[in-house]
Amino acid sequence: MVTKAITATTVGINAYKVEVEVDVVNSLPNISIVGLPDNAVSEAKERVHSAIKNSGFSFPLGRVIVNLAPADIRKEGTNFDLPIAIGILKEQGINIPDDINTAFLGELSLDGSLRKINGVLPLVSGLKDFGVSTVFVPEENAKEAALVQGIKIFGAKHLGDIVNHFAGSPIQETTIDIEQYLENNAQIDYPYDFKEVKGQQKAKKALEIAAAGGHNILMSGTPGSGKTMMAKCMASILPPLELKEALELTKIYSISGLLSPDEPLMTKRPYRAVHHTASPNGIIGGGSNPKPGEITLAHRGVLFLDEMVEFPRQVLEVLRQPLEDGDVVISRSKLSVKYPCRFILVGAMNPCPCGFLGDKEKQCTCTDIQIQRYKARLSGPLLDRIDLIINVPKLTTEELINTKGEAEPSSAIRQRVIKARKIQAKRYENDGIFTNAELNAELVKKYCKLDSDSEDILKLAAQKYQLSGRRYSRILKIARTIADLAESEIITSEYISQALQYRS
Repeated sequence: MVTKAITATTVGINAYKVEVEVDVVNSLPNISIVGLPDNAVSEAKERVHSAIKNSGFSFPLGRVIVNLAPADIRKEGTNFDLPIAIGILKEQGINIPDDINTAFLGELSLDGSLRKINGVLPLVSGLKDFGVSTVFVPEENAKEAALVQGIKIFGAKHLGDIVNHFAGSPIQETTIDIEQYLENNAQIDYPYDFKEVKGQQKAKKALEIAAAGGHNILMSGTPGSGKTMMAKCMASILPPLELKEALELTKIYSISGLLSPDEPLMTKRPYRAVHHTASPNGIIGGGSNPKPGEITLAHRGVLFLDEMVEFPRQVLEVLRQPLEDGDVVISRSKLSVKYPCRFILVGAMNPCPCGFLGDKEKQCTCTDIQIQRYKARLSGPLLDRIDLIINVPKLTTEELINTKGEAEPSSAIRQRVIKARKIQAKRYENDGIFTNAELNAELVKKYCKLDSDSEDILKLAAQKYQLSGRRYSRILKIARTIADLAESEIITSEYISQALQYRS
C-alpha cells in the first residue's frame, strides 16, 4: 500500500506543494528517493532511518521507495526529512490519518529530534494557498510559521511528539498576533543619529527626501565631509515597516537562513553596507541553487555603497536592471528565480582620485584626465537611475568646533518621513506600490501634474541640461516627494526648482 504525506518546497520565495509517496516492496533492505532531489534530500534516507529506529519505532525490512511529486520541480533542503518519516511510519501501521489538509516540515536528527529549517514562512504561506489547514514544524520554527494567519501551527520537539499527538497527547497550538507583535517592536534604538552630524543641511534634506520617497542618492565630497556618517544615519529616519512589507522581507531572510528564532518577524528596515570587493553574484544573488544577494537582502531598506567608484564596473552595471524594475531574475540552465529588490541605493564617492577637488584648505593634485577617468567609472545609464546627486563640502574649522545648539535629531526627521509615506500609501492604495520612486510612466502622468509655471521651468531645464526621458521622469518624482513633505497635493514651481537643485 502506498502512503502519502504533504509538504512543500521553495523556488525563489514562492512555495510549491509536494506529495511524499512511500511504498515498500519485497527486496533487499534499502531506501531510494526519486523526484529530482538535491544532495541534502538524497541524504535524508540515512537521517530518517536512524531517527525512526532511535525513536522506538520499527523500520520496514524491504526496499523503501520514496517519490517526491511532482517530479519536474527540483527539491532542495532538509525539510523533507519529517514528511518522509511520517510516510514510512504510516506504512508501518502507525495511526497517523491520511489528511491532504495536514502538512509536515522539518529536519530530523539521528535521535529523532527536530531541527530548525530555513524558509518556513514562504513554505507555510504557500501551503495555505494550496488549501492546507494544519502544519507541523520544528518547535524553533513555530513562531515564524504562526505569522501566517488562518492556519493551525504545531511545533514539535521530537518525531515521537507528532505520533503522540495523533494518539491522544496533543501538541499545543502556536499562535501569534502579528499586528500586535509588529506594533510592540516598532520602537528601535539606532546607533547613529542626525543630531550628531554638524552642518550639512542640504545633504540632510536630500537624505530626508530620499527616505520619504524611496529615491536613490549619490553623495560626492572630500574625505571627512561626513558622507559615511550620514549614510549610517539614514536607517534612523526610515519609516516603520508596513505589515505587507514586513512579511515580504521576512520571507527573504527566512530562505537565506538569517532570521533569528527569537525574532520571527522582521520589524525594521534592512541597512546593508557592501564592501567594494563584493562579486556580482554576491550583489545580485546566485549559485547553482540561486540564493538572494545583497540587493534582495536590502529590499525595502537601504543598500550603501561606500567609495562607489572603487567597485568594479561589472558589479555596478549589474545594478542597472534591478534599480529600474525593483526585482532581479537569476537564470540558470535548469531554472530561473525571481527575487524582489526594491531598495534605496545610497552611494558615496570622492570627487577625484586624491579626494580634494574643490576643497578650500587642501589643493587637488590630480590632472584633468585623471579626474575624468575617475568619474567615468560611473556610467551615464547608471547615473540616470540615481535620483539625487549632491556635493557634500567639507566643514570649515569654525563650523566644526562650533557647538552652539544641537542639530535636529533623527526622530524629528523621521516623523516628517512617516507623514509623507502615509500620504503616498493612501494615494497609491489601489496601484500596488508604496512610494513615489515606484511610479511608472502612466502613474507619473496621473499623479505628477504640473501647473503652467512648473512646466515652463522644467522645459527650460530639459533643454539646458539635455535631460533624458528617464531623468525627466525622476525629477518629477522627486518634486512629488518634496510636495508630500510639504503636505501639498499640487506640485508648484517651487518644488520643481528644489528638485532640480538635487541633480548636481
